[in-house]
This record gives sequence, structure tokens and C-alpha cells, in this order.
Amino acid sequence: MRVLVTGGAGFIGSHVAEALRAAGHTAVTLDALLPQAHGDDPRAEVDLVCDVRDGGAVERALDGVDAVCHQAAMVGLGADFGDAPDYVGCNDLGTATLLAAMARRGVRRIVLAGSMVVYGEGAYTCAGHGPVRPGPRREADLAAGRFEPPCPHCGAPLAPGLVGEDAPADPRNVYAATKLAQEHLCAAWARAVGGRAVSLRYHNVYGPGMPRDTPYAGVASFFRSALARGESPRVFEDGRQRRDFVHVRDVAGANVAVLEALAEQPEGVLSAFNTGSGTPHTVGEMARVLAGAHGGPDPVVTGEYRLGDVRHITASSERLREVFGWRPGVGFEEGMTEFARADLRSGIGVSAL
Repeated sequence: MRVLVTGGAGFIGSHVAEALRAAGHTAVTLDALLPQAHGDDPRAEVDLVCDVRDGGAVERALDGVDAVCHQAAMVGLGADFGDAPDYVGCNDLGTATLLAAMARRGVRRIVLAGSMVVYGEGAYTCAGHGPVRPGPRREADLAAGRFEPPCPHCGAPLAPGLVGEDAPADPRNVYAATKLAQEHLCAAWARAVGGRAVSLRYHNVYGPGMPRDTPYAGVASFFRSALARGESPRVFEDGRQRRDFVHVRDVAGANVAVLEALAEQPEGVLSAFNTGSGTPHTVGEMARVLAGAHGGPDPVVTGEYRLGDVRHITASSERLREVFGWRPGVGFEEGMTEFARADLRSGIGVSAL
């Protein structure tokens, strides 16, 4: 199988390309190699250097391709709302341009790098009202250290759980809105051309090759970069927010598993699959394990917060396991121990997957 991997020089994209080749497939990598994302990283090597928004170049890159693995994106929460045009341009215009080129060239299979951020907050249960969906947290509550979202009906404490793919979308920042828009575009393309589309809704991906020192990277990269500087990781809120940290090699494996079985998926629809380890951990726990494996310094819980962050988001990946037979293979302690000493890639602004 010949697969075009957009964002193929990026953190996840490079691992996907490597996994495809190890499985005996041909991976054609495309990346704009923006200096904001890659700096002077010598690993940033690709087959085709072009922006995914360049329709002509993308169409030429699709020559002989059986499927597309779309990893190119601007990621992370961002610095402020001024980033909105860049997010929409990179993520949504880029996806639309790619899909239009695929329609012209007759390429009918795509795996999209989706994200769990489309859910907003995760799943919660109130003792009195059952399953509920809390609204965005108020800044006054966050400033006062009240980080847990209350029941929207009675104000009682809530128990967090695992969110499934059928939960309604509720994007709560610009990045999340663009990731949901990418899914809608892929769904519209699939209906229009009879294509097959899958969105892998990644959880918190970490591992070797993450970008460092950029406001657009994930929390694991923030902590790892601080440790490399000899500084304590700064844990926001009270450190008890729950996430699912999944190793990048497992995410790459999920992409390969889906691509190999994509021809068997239904035509004309987009199917979404949560992609995580299946084992929630708190951000504070992750910081402690990572710092311990690195040899310190110990993390500091600051009570700081970011508007647009959600409190708990962990999801079941059972559907991905059942449909495609995928299983994560890197345990939390093992993965964090490796990550504590792994090389990071230079990145000074916009980060590509």
C-alpha cells in the first residue's frame, strides 16, 4: 500500500511513516517544514516539501497513492484568540484543499488525526441526576481554586468517567473547533465521493521527538522541557485533572492498523475512534513519574489555570480495539521512563503533529 502522510516530518507523522515502512508499506511524506515547527531539526526530512494548502502540489503528491494519513495540523491550545486565523487556515483550509485534491485524483481513503478535544469536558455522573454535561468552568471559580465542575442542575460534586465516541461534541477553544470542523469536512467528502474516512481521536500523545519550548505543545512536552532546563515542572490547578497519556508508537500503530483495514470500512461516512491507553492518570501523577525518572527536580503545583482547558477528559478506546484489533503496548511507567531521557525536537512556535 502506498500512503501519503501529510505532516510527515512532524512528531506523530514521522512515527506513522516509520511504522508504515516497518509494516512493508510505502510512506510518501509531505510537510511544509515550517521553521516555527521544526527549527533546524536534522530529522525533518520528507519526500515532498510543500504546504498542504497548495492544491496543485498536493494533487501531484497523490500520484499512485492508495490512501492518505492526514497528520498535518497546527496543534495545542495556542497563546490567545489571535491564533484563530492560523488555526483555521492550517487545519480547516488545509484539510479542505487536501480533500478536494483527493476527489480530483480519485483517492478514496483517508485517516484523519482527530482529537479528544472535540468532546469538551469528559463524561460525568451526578449522584442525584445521573449522567450530566457540565458547562464551561467560570473564571471566578478557577481563580478561587474551585477546579471541579459542579452538576449543572444541583451544584453537587460530580464523578468523572470515560466518554464514548457517541457523546455530543462540545469544542471549547479554537483548536477544538478546527478539529471538529476537520471531521465534518471529511464526512462531507466521504458522502460526496463515496469515500472511506476514519478519525482517530488522539488523547494526550507523548514520546520521543516531541517539540520543545513552544506554547503549542502538550503538557508532557512542557514538563519534559522544564526538566531539561533543570527546572521544576509547573503543574496547573491542583494537579488532579485526569488525562489519558498514550505513547506515540502506539498511536502510530493505530494508524497502521486502520489504514490496513480501511478498505473494509463503510463508504460514504466518517467513523470516529478514541485513541488512548485506556488507563487514566492525573497530570500531577504524570509530572511526578516523569520528574522521578529524569532525576528531578520535583514538580511544583501552582494553582495556575488556562481558560479553555477542561478538567477531566478520558475516553474508552474499546471501539478501536474491537473493530481493528489494535492494542496499546507501551505502559505508563515504561513510556514515561523512556520519555524522561528521550530527545526532543526544536520547535519555536507553530507545532505540527
